[in-house]
Amino acid sequence: MMRIDVISAVPELLLSPLGHSIPKRAQDKGLAEIVVHNLRDYGFGPYRQIDDYPFGGGAGMVLMAEPISTLIDQLKAERDYAEIIYMSPDGQTFNQSLANRLSISGNLIILCGHYKGIDQRIRDRYISLEISMGEFVLSGGEIAAAAVVDAVVRLLPGVLGNEESALSDSFQDGLLAPPLYTRPEEFQGMKVPEVLTSGHHKKIAEWRLEQSLARTAALRPDLLGPEDES
Repeated sequence: MMRIDVISAVPELLLSPLGHSIPKRAQDKGLAEIVVHNLRDYGFGPYRQIDDYPFGGGAGMVLMAEPISTLIDQLKAERDYAEIIYMSPDGQTFNQSLANRLSISGNLIILCGHYKGIDQRIRDRYISLEISMGEFVLSGGEIAAAAVVDAVVRLLPGVLGNEESALSDSFQDGLLAPPLYTRPEEFQGMKVPEVLTSGHHKKIAEWRLEQSLARTAALRPDLLGPEDES
């Protein structure tokens, strides 16, 4: 069973996305354990302080090193972790390939940044992987961390009802997914492509691949190599 520990200054932001749908199913099946830690439990003084002004001045507050290190050291003393991840706008851009790798790597710690960020010494000593969701800034790393957890746990064997479902997702084979249809066969004058109702599995597979290639070329040509684009 994979264990994922998420460290947050605002854990309430994680309770709903990690307590429903696929993450909940993974936990209910005993395939994943997702634990959210409130960093303030490790803060200082009566107000459980976890942030302070940056040395050198400047706007905003910085998450202090000591509360984070205390919690990470405690977790590492209890079990081994394959990666200690920091959600950061200057990290490696998250994609399906990275989700695949993390899903088979072992236990994970995910640290959510907040305010202006975290003390650099935590990044230097503890963090093995920094992940970004794209070239934009969020108020904190919680939403990004929830996305990473969801993308990873859905890949664990046995989580999804249909084992082929995750394998046919967009980006899993480097292509966008083909168009999808369900009942009724005709909706507002638009009909489902005949090949999908033909029962001819080989032709359906060929059609889906053609559609995936066409959609990828039109919408995300960057995903195709030079030979595919020609």
